[in-house]
Amino acid sequence: MTLPASLKYTSDHEWLSLDGDIATIGITDFAQSELGDIVFVDINTVGSALKAEEVFGTVEAVKTVSDLFLPVSGTVLEVNADLEATPDNVNSDPYGKGWMIKLKVDNVADVDALLDAAAYEALVG
Repeated sequence: MTLPASLKYTSDHEWLSLDGDIATIGITDFAQSELGDIVFVDINTVGSALKAEEVFGTVEAVKTVSDLFLPVSGTVLEVNADLEATPDNVNSDPYGKGWMIKLKVDNVADVDALLDAAAYEALVG
């Protein structure tokens, strides 16, 4: 299981990378391995202002559909359009080509409350 130390994590298995007040968000390597082969990513919240813990989309694997939860409050700016044609990028490269959304974060300090790599690794064992 890969856990880049530069990212922040949630107990719902999302990761977040911050650049100024813009966050890139996706699901963790652990989450994609638990879901199995991802066949569809459904995110239609571009332009929406959402609160932390709200659902920003869903990811569909062969056997299940899972909600995607926002790590921090903000406005969804962009969805990774490549996932429409290649949703399996979430499986093969969850921290790179498999990113899901870009978010303008309401309060950058909220990111500090998320888990670091060591805390997330302790959570998932």
